[in-house]
Amino acid sequence: MAEEPGADVKMIDPGELSKAVTNIAERSQRLVADFLARHAGDNTFNADPLNIGNAFFDMTSKMMSDPARLVEANLSLWQDYMALWQNTAKRMMGEVPEPVAKPDPTDRRFKDEMWEENEVFDYIKQSYLLSARWVQGLVTGVEGLDDHSAQKVDFYTRQFVDAMAPSNFVLTNPEVLRTTIESGGENLVKGLNNLLDDLERGKGRLSIRMTDYDAFQVGENIAVTPGKVVFENDLMQLLQYDPTTGTVAEKPLLIVPPWINKYYILDLRPKNSFIKWAVDQGHTVFVISWVNPDERLAMKGFADYMREGPLAALDAIATATGQKQVNAVGYCLGGTLLVSTLAWMAVRNDDRIASATLFTTMTDFAEPGELGVFIDEEQLTALEHKMDETGFLDGRDMAMTFNMLRANDLIWSFVVNNYLLGKDPFPFDLLYWNSDSTRMPAMMHSFYLRKMYQANQLVVPGAIELNGVPLDLSTIRTPLYMLSTREDHIAPWKSTYALTQQASGPVKFVLAASGHIAGVINPPAANKYCYWTNTRKPKNPDAWLNAAQQENGSWWPDWHKWVSKHAGKQIPARIPGESGLKALDVAPGSYVKVRAV
Repeated sequence: MAEEPGADVKMIDPGELSKAVTNIAERSQRLVADFLARHAGDNTFNADPLNIGNAFFDMTSKMMSDPARLVEANLSLWQDYMALWQNTAKRMMGEVPEPVAKPDPTDRRFKDEMWEENEVFDYIKQSYLLSARWVQGLVTGVEGLDDHSAQKVDFYTRQFVDAMAPSNFVLTNPEVLRTTIESGGENLVKGLNNLLDDLERGKGRLSIRMTDYDAFQVGENIAVTPGKVVFENDLMQLLQYDPTTGTVAEKPLLIVPPWINKYYILDLRPKNSFIKWAVDQGHTVFVISWVNPDERLAMKGFADYMREGPLAALDAIATATGQKQVNAVGYCLGGTLLVSTLAWMAVRNDDRIASATLFTTMTDFAEPGELGVFIDEEQLTALEHKMDETGFLDGRDMAMTFNMLRANDLIWSFVVNNYLLGKDPFPFDLLYWNSDSTRMPAMMHSFYLRKMYQANQLVVPGAIELNGVPLDLSTIRTPLYMLSTREDHIAPWKSTYALTQQASGPVKFVLAASGHIAGVINPPAANKYCYWTNTRKPKNPDAWLNAAQQENGSWWPDWHKWVSKHAGKQIPARIPGESGLKALDVAPGSYVKVRAV
């Protein structure tokens, strides 16, 4: 049990409290006035931009047609609550009964010891878990509901359940309640100021601060691998990194990151930088650093990203090094672009990419995971209308979408920490990168969502054309190393596996433990996680995994062994800017430093 509050309880100074409340009132009034001024005469308001209402209406109609199931669910909930009341009474009499409901061991919302030790908080916790289980069970498996509506209902029900957790409220969170008593409410005053800071930074939209933004500076303590900008166009700057070895592989390494995020996820700190590690292994590393687009680039399409991205980079690398062939790496959407480029090049008998490595890359979008919740005609139409007004998709919209996929970790934990406990977030490089959002050009993003996510046309031979060339993934004969991650909530590994059946060339599929980021950014020195390999590629991904061999640690050395077979002989190290292309700037360049907010 926690100690009872006594003489150590802090009493807040009335004068300081009055000053704080006055300041809060003034800032709140200004925020409201700014909000009303921005939205005056706005006729574009959509009460249901995510098209949730139709899905829940359909679910309710179907559910009400089966009253027996409702009665059974309610009876089960009533029985669970009766058991919980009995257990709580037993605890108050000194017994230690088995809990009726237990949180998942990884659920950090209930880590405070008072959730276990105190009968009242234990009752609140179990009551919430029972109700959450009942609500989610009620909406799951409703007969007659189409798959997309069922997925949407399940997703947004979980969002509601997560929002209503007792840990998110002052009086039902023991840590917050204890802190409030001990600080005399100072945490709540500080938390309200944090909330206003986030609203002001987001210009009226809540922009939750996930880390200490002042603790990081791109090019100073993150994205610091030495190099030069050797080429640039409207869409990207091409970075070439300084060698750290006397000799390097003949064929350079070109990395194509996603433009949904910034490239430096691959170069956060020296200790976990894939870019630095690749340089240290003797590769001449080039990386595309995408622009953070504004309205001037609204008409840039997917084909422009291919032409001004990897194709332009190939030309520039040939000029800089005299080497026409490269080994390429594509991450997430960058990998989808790389695969599209390979199919485009195959038609033209262009063999400048000797091998391709794909990190967590979707090409078959038949089962896109929970991101599919956001893809339907109503939502896409609303999104396109919004992008038509600005010329781009606001990076904050994309960031919120990804954060909702892990709401407890990326939304509610910060609500509790920043607003209820009144703490400043911990400086964390990964969360700084996660908050450094990018915009999407309207034409490109609409093409990507409609052609790939909605219509799944990339897997249909000839259904998508880029610069007049029809794409057919079966024409790809380039050797592929495919790296997916087992707990990926953005690119589900079983969906990424589909390319092993579509490409015609040799494919090595590797599955890493953990998720979309941690499974990829896993340096050997960390000695974390594991990965699975299998020399065969059966049609069924479960069959692949059942026969796979587990290896401990990072997959990076396995990849290096594979890519070295395609890298050519050793030659003297190349110095950026000393041949072919002059250095325009030092890495990381200027494009990556443009912030969306």
